[in-house]
Formats: sequence, structure tokens, C-alpha cells
Amino acid sequence: MTSPESPKAPEDGFLGGVRPGSTLGVGSLPHRDGESAARFSLEHFDIAVVPRLPRRSPAEQLVAQAIVGARGVTLGQYGTIAVDVDALDPDAPVVTDLRSDNFAGFRSFLDVASAEGIDGRPVKWQLVGPVTLGLSLTRAGAPIDLAFRVASQTVRAHADALCAELAATLPDSPQLMVLDEPLLADLMDHDFPLPPDTAADLLSSTMAVVQDRATVGVHCCFDADWPSLLEAGPQVLSLPAREAVVDVAGYVDRFLDGGGWISWGAISSDGPIGVTANRSWHALSSIWCDLVRRGSDPALLRQQSLLSPRSGLAGHAPSVAEDICRSLGEISERVRDQASATRLVFGA
Repeated sequence: MTSPESPKAPEDGFLGGVRPGSTLGVGSLPHRDGESAARFSLEHFDIAVVPRLPRRSPAEQLVAQAIVGARGVTLGQYGTIAVDVDALDPDAPVVTDLRSDNFAGFRSFLDVASAEGIDGRPVKWQLVGPVTLGLSLTRAGAPIDLAFRVASQTVRAHADALCAELAATLPDSPQLMVLDEPLLADLMDHDFPLPPDTAADLLSSTMAVVQDRATVGVHCCFDADWPSLLEAGPQVLSLPAREAVVDVAGYVDRFLDGGGWISWGAISSDGPIGVTANRSWHALSSIWCDLVRRGSDPALLRQQSLLSPRSGLAGHAPSVAEDICRSLGEISERVRDQASATRLVFGA
């Protein structure tokens, strides 16, 4: 298992070419056609983000997209999954059919990116992680051990295929792959089916599939046990900008000191959307100040930061998604324009 103290982010790779405070999306967008979604991503995020489009088709929901090619798992009409336990086979090859409806947003992004000539621009893509997929399979009726073995095999195959296809289309674009693990928020519950070290190993082995070709990260849009996620060895940790992270300031500091970056979910995307970015900026700044008071390096907090909404934007109208991105851009400017890191101590 990779140590959380040595993310080994390549200086000449993705993180080496990204400005502090750069903006990116979490994954889903509200658009119903792929071309519009791809152009939205290229226009509104500093880092080009491959979109999922669950409002276009339930096949692009987070878990539904991930079951493509998994033997014994089928997709229902409305994005639900069904498991044939007798047919599940963790040793069966997984064929990632990028022509399927599940990857329409991915294909549209590649088409638009190629047409717009963005090769060389950093690209971020996201897929469900093996823990969340494994839990989803158990809830659909699969035995626990079998569910996680199938999930691991499936996500690893998809990660390899998506990384290769992106590299073939955009060979000069550094990639950031992020595993989306919303269900890891329950990791420390007494009835969670995996111990934390096993969950970390599942993440680590999945990231290892592409780590020689892409920077790797983990995302959870809820408060989670961040030390356990860091045990998996991500180079980027994507988390909501909430005060709970202050309780693990020591882990945050070691992660940043080892070269890791944090993608801060600075804009709430599950409630009323503010007219300006002021409230969100002050909330983020307050968290940074508290982390500094607990010993975090103020310069690293700013210099190794990315900014995103807290979750995907599929639940909003495109116009609201645009407002969220505009506010995110305002926060990004403030991060970059801070006169000195010491201002964090007093509250910027």
C-alpha cells in the first residue's frame, strides 16, 4: 500500500503544469447533449473535465456507467442494476465498450476536444471507485467478497481503457484520474462491510493501474475519514470545504508536505446558490486559517490547491451551473491574488 506521505506527483506531469487555485468539475453536468456539455467544460473550467450526463441517459449515472462489461450485472431502464449471482465472475475479462450509451459524454468530449485542438491542456476524468461499486453490488444482492472482487476488476479495466483512449486522442494532455467514492463517507460505521485498510488497498490497487500515465486522486463529496483515504496514496484528495477537515490538520500537513494537492469543494452545489462568491470564499478562508493555526503550512495550502463544486452539477439547470462556475472562478482569482500566505493567519 502506498504511503500517504509520498504521493509522488510528477513535477513535469499534471500537477507540474497546473496553477494554484485552478478550477475543475466533479463529473456530472446537466446538459442533455454531449457537445454542449463538452463545450461547457472547456469554457468554464481551467482544467478540462470529461463530463457524465445522467440527465441525458440513466446509463451515465455514476454506478450505471461502471457496470459496462461486468459479467452477471445488468442495467435496468432507469439506471438500477440487477445482479445474477451465479453469473458473477471476478476472473472474467471486462470489455469496456466506449461506444455504449454509458460513455456518450466521454465520446463527445473527445470529439470536441479534438476539433478544438486542446491537446496539451490538462484533462481530468472521473469514475466510480471500487468501494462504492462493490457496496452497490452487495445492495443488489451480490455476496460481499464476490461483489468487491468484481468491482475491483471492473473499475481497473475501465480505468485502463479510458486512460488509453484519452492518451490516444490527446497524447500531450496530462491526465488526472479521480475515483469517486461517495459511500466511503460511511467507512467508520460499525456495520461497514470492509475494514479501513482493505478499503484503502482497493483504492490503491485501482490507482496503480494508471499511475504511470496519469496523476491519481480520490473524491468524496461528504465528510469522510480522510486519514483512511490518504492511506490509499492519492496524489490529489478531493473533499468538501467543511470544518471537519480541521480535525485532521496533521494528516493534511503531511500530505501537502509530501507533494499532494487538495481539491477543495468550495461551492455548495446541493442547496441555494449564492449571488456572489463572498460567502463561499470566506468559508474556505476560515478553514485555511484554522488549519494554519494547527500547524499547516499556509504557503502549501494555497500553492497546492484546486477548486471545484462540492459535487456534480447534474441537479441544476445549465444556467445555474454556469453561475456556480462563475463563483468558482472568482474564488480562484482570490486564491491566486493573495498578497502573502501570512494573511491566512489573520483571515483574508
